[in-house]
Amino acid sequence: MSTENYINHPTFGLLFRLCMVAEGQELFATLYAQRLFFVVTATIPRGFTFDSVSRSDARQRFEERMRAVRRQGNYSEYDRLQKIYKQTFQ
Repeated sequence: MSTENYINHPTFGLLFRLCMVAEGQELFATLYAQRLFFVVTATIPRGFTFDSVSRSDARQRFEERMRAVRRQGNYSEYDRLQKIYKQTFQ
């Protein structure tokens, strides 16, 4: 089973889902080069809103998510996030 999720940005093309950052909000990066980051919010009935965030803000949000998952004791999810973190931010 694949846990990879993608979404199409109207300007920047295919985005790759990194992680959930809040209820109804997820962190995405551009698929190629992973240099642009977006917080995508699902809005009803309009669809999605894309808020561009800096690399440092994306990294901070990702680290917050990793800490929350670790506190919950979900170690399989934490391991998955750690792998994505290393690929994206290191």
